[in-house]
Amino acid sequence: MQVGQACSRIERMSELLPLFPLELVLFPGMALPLHIFEPRYKEMIGECLDRDSPFGIVRAIKDGIAQIGCSAEVVTVVKRYEDGRLDIVTQGARRFEVLEILQERSFLQADVKFLVEESDGPSEAKEKALDLHHSLLLIAASGQAIPTIEPPEDFLSFYLISQLPVDLDFKQTILSMPSEARRLATLIEYYEAILPKLGKMVQAKKKSGSNGHVM
Repeated sequence: MQVGQACSRIERMSELLPLFPLELVLFPGMALPLHIFEPRYKEMIGECLDRDSPFGIVRAIKDGIAQIGCSAEVVTVVKRYEDGRLDIVTQGARRFEVLEILQERSFLQADVKFLVEESDGPSEAKEKALDLHHSLLLIAASGQAIPTIEPPEDFLSFYLISQLPVDLDFKQTILSMPSEARRLATLIEYYEAILPKLGKMVQAKKKSGSNGHVM
């Protein structure tokens, strides 16, 4: 393929997206409330509302921004303040890769390529991940009642990772994986590694709380 043809292909596949860097990782399908107060982001969100268009949320890191982010759509405007501030609720939509950052506006923009999901894996992985997640909740609840899980039909991995108290590096790794099968396999490895440790911690806490007496 010639260089001109390659460039044309990238131009057709890419899309200009305003960016909102934050110290978090947004996943498709997940809700995210935001308070918009900086002038540049009031301008950005205002344009998105006028055009009914998405913006991109990318994780802010030490040297800039992460390469993989998630587009966000404004679901509702909760409150408008007299000074232009906004309380909004957004929802993650599509994963994207940052191709080129543009700094022509007061806020960042980027040429992005929306990522296509690779073929899914066996449903057994979904059932196993759900069972392990339920086991984790039972241990964390220490015998208390836990709410019934109603997982989404698509992208179970994103739902599960959003419920876990894990670091942002791990969340970014999950977001960057190209298929649901790989994401679920990674989460299953995490559950299988952490569950025995949590079980031992809970048992040790119970033993400590009993003052050494056998119950």
